[in-house]
Amino acid sequence: MSVAAVDALPEVIVPIHDGVDALSACLASLRRTLPPQARLQLVDDASGDPRVGALLHAFSAAAPCALALHVQARNLGFVATVNAAMARAQGDVVLLNSDTVATPGWLQRLARCAATVPRLAAATPWSNNAEICSFPLFCRANPVPADPDAVAAAAARLAAEYPELPTAVGFCMLIRRAALDAIGDFDAATFGRGYGEENDFCQRAAAHGLRNVLCDDAYVAHVGGQSFAPLGLAPGGENLGRLVARYPRYNAEVADFIARDPLAPRRAALAAQLTGAPAGTLS
Repeated sequence: MSVAAVDALPEVIVPIHDGVDALSACLASLRRTLPPQARLQLVDDASGDPRVGALLHAFSAAAPCALALHVQARNLGFVATVNAAMARAQGDVVLLNSDTVATPGWLQRLARCAATVPRLAAATPWSNNAEICSFPLFCRANPVPADPDAVAAAAARLAAEYPELPTAVGFCMLIRRAALDAIGDFDAATFGRGYGEENDFCQRAAAHGLRNVLCDDAYVAHVGGQSFAPLGLAPGGENLGRLVARYPRYNAEVADFIARDPLAPRRAALAAQLTGAPAGTLS
């Protein structure tokens, strides 16, 4: 099945708070990669930088697809902002950070993953900076590549296997509507303004027999540390404590995944596509 054969595309949701330079790059990438049949929600969570509003209105004037622009009168934080956007959406959604750079075919390949994997809850593409989904170095914040499209083209040449993950990674996260209907949205009461909510969602999904996978034929670049950074949100801390209190084996499960590194063969295959060398010859 080609990416062009995917008809039902998930709705793309981009939550925004300041970070105008990264946002500009993200919107430029969406302008050139979103197909006309896509649906896009841009949600400005009361940005303090007036340049954000100007940028969003300029983008809206020549949007590449159906667009809904929401400007919140007061800052609600990441979790409440995303929950409201998912409630407005119809069907599957993709949560996309405003400090990402999309590549050709990314959305169609996520849609194909959703249509292919049974009992799917969430899917995450490769990225330079995506923790367990990072490429080329595992669990590293690799720099944004000089040519993200070249990495995406290499990934697209792979025969997708959609390997299992212990959790999705929130920079770019497809969520199936059936999973939202089954287990609910993000837990704002526990995770407040953000961090840990996607891990909790994936743990709840797994407890219901649903799956979290890597969409290993798609790639989205991620700057990192930009989306919602002006609010001082940071990983770990109290939210990590709440997550581990709820799922005492979570840290051990992720540590085991990292130690086993089952994605190593897929990274080698992707590297081989980039270099033209047989996968087995790469260290």
